Amino acid sequence: MTSTPHFDLFRSRAEALAEEDATVDQAPFDDEGDHGYDGEQLDREERSALRRVGGLSTELEDVTEVEYRQLRLERVVLAGVWTEGTATDAENSIRELAALAETAGSTVLDGVIQRRQRPDAGTFLGSGKAAELHDIVVAEGADTVICDGELTPGQRRALEDVVKVKVIDRTALILDIFAQHAKSREGKAQVELAQLQYLLPRLRGWGESMSRQAGGQAAGGVGIGSRGPGETKIELDRRRINTKIAQLKRDIKRMKTGRDAKRASRKANEIPSVAIAGYTNAGKSSLLNRLTGAGVLVQNQLFATLDPTVRRAETPDGRPYTLADTVGFVRALPHQLVEAFRSTLEEVGDSDLLLHVVDGSHPDPEGQISAVRAVMAEVGGDRLKEVIVINKADLADPEVLMRLRANEKHSIVVSARTGEGIDELRRLVAEELPQPEIPVDVLLPYDRGDLVSRLHADGDVVSEEHTPEGTLVHALVHPRLVGELTPYAVEPAASR
Repeated sequence: MTSTPHFDLFRSRAEALAEEDATVDQAPFDDEGDHGYDGEQLDREERSALRRVGGLSTELEDVTEVEYRQLRLERVVLAGVWTEGTATDAENSIRELAALAETAGSTVLDGVIQRRQRPDAGTFLGSGKAAELHDIVVAEGADTVICDGELTPGQRRALEDVVKVKVIDRTALILDIFAQHAKSREGKAQVELAQLQYLLPRLRGWGESMSRQAGGQAAGGVGIGSRGPGETKIELDRRRINTKIAQLKRDIKRMKTGRDAKRASRKANEIPSVAIAGYTNAGKSSLLNRLTGAGVLVQNQLFATLDPTVRRAETPDGRPYTLADTVGFVRALPHQLVEAFRSTLEEVGDSDLLLHVVDGSHPDPEGQISAVRAVMAEVGGDRLKEVIVINKADLADPEVLMRLRANEKHSIVVSARTGEGIDELRRLVAEELPQPEIPVDVLLPYDRGDLVSRLHADGDVVSEEHTPEGTLVHALVHPRLVGELTPYAVEPAASR
């Protein structure tokens, strides 16, 4: 009986399927020992083969450029386990992993998907499929395998022992991208904290690094008070990491104080805030630039910008508000990042309005919306007024846009690149922001021109009349301004 053959990259699918069928007839059960399972059964053909995902390779054809890039880029093969959803969902996930790998600076050579009830507890793919993956790695000349999921420390070690190259998971890949792209002091500290929290349970000793440490001449059998196990190298590393984690948490807490002070200042001045959130590469920075001229980096790349940007904007009727661009989200965003970036994400939870940007040209925009809402719920963003901004209308399928508009009642279609729908979005933001709602009638002396100016800037002036005693104003204002105007209040009838 022969094992499931390795699929050659250039072999036709018909030949591959025919060979699979022949193998299935000879081996009625798969090589992972699941023949005793009597629940929901998967198709034998799917269970007995690694599904190749075409069109993932980013290897360059220009020989001179290849030679230059090979000095600095890793050559990777992707591996995923398809446990639920459709085949299209599984391929979308592995293609997103390919985009993440390319963003991290890797050359993607190939990608495979294994159909299973659940990831194998030992090697993620199962021992048989891990051996096939080793053959693919050798054939492609890869030096790294990236798994589409979070591996346990044991799974990573076991898979590395089989494929004989470095193995990382989706979480480690995203953390690496964040580390490359963080620019601010707070962003770098948040990413370093997330990386250390991820690394701590995954420390692995090699050879002599596990040897015991002891003072004096304990190693030679002498030295009173020096005998004993001492501290292993891995224990020393854990202690150092825990110390660094504690220090980073203190630093981030101090940085959070400064961010809270700025937020409190904006609230004290009754300036409404709007947060832009959404899936990575949905066009949040492009939208911010279009609305405010912020000049934020725009690049067709996942997680191109990480550090939040806050800019001042005005509604068409002249009311000021702040517009904050936040870190992008992705499916299965590592929980270490959510915790580390909590102080940044709280900027969203304290906003008056959430602009949830969705890439209308993406193969699964509904999946993007669900992934972002799951993270938003952790920081209180699910309580905000939400407007779904369907971006990239110039690239999206009209039928997809119609479907999204039908499913998301409070939505608008725009194109940050062409400017389509931007004016309508500005009007919608003005309608959704808190409006001055407390009516006041005041007679302001001419030496209090500052209050007249604030009424025009922060309130809604209904009528204004210049009298010998001063300026008679009827307006709608925010609660905070009422206290300053109370000494100048007059009877409403006097303003008519």
